[in-house]
Amino acid sequence: MSDEVPVQRGQPSQEARQWAMFCHLAAFLGFFLPIGNLIGPLIIWQLKRETDAFVDQQGKEALNFQITVTIALTISCLLMLLLVGFVLAGLVVVAALILTIIAGVKASEGVDYRYPFTWRPLR
Repeated sequence: MSDEVPVQRGQPSQEARQWAMFCHLAAFLGFFLPIGNLIGPLIIWQLKRETDAFVDQQGKEALNFQITVTIALTISCLLMLLLVGFVLAGLVVVAALILTIIAGVKASEGVDYRYPFTWRPLR
């Protein structure tokens, strides 16, 4: 499996950078809706992925990260029976919050951002 980032030709347009940023920041919908962290990026990515390659790439990256976060939180909930899950869930939430903000800022700058520790089922 290769984690190579597709080469971006030139700087993305302002509109593409804005939609890429929205793909990342839409994950905060998870604070208001169950699995909103998946629904927000998925909707924006589905609506805008064909308009620009940068939006498509960043939308997939945001969605892959949120899938990884959801899996990690599910495992944390199961581990709460052993009390370890409470600490693990807190760490996952804080890391997801920080990394999502960083990704949104980088996308608004036109930088191809890759989340660390991410399973990438969408290529």
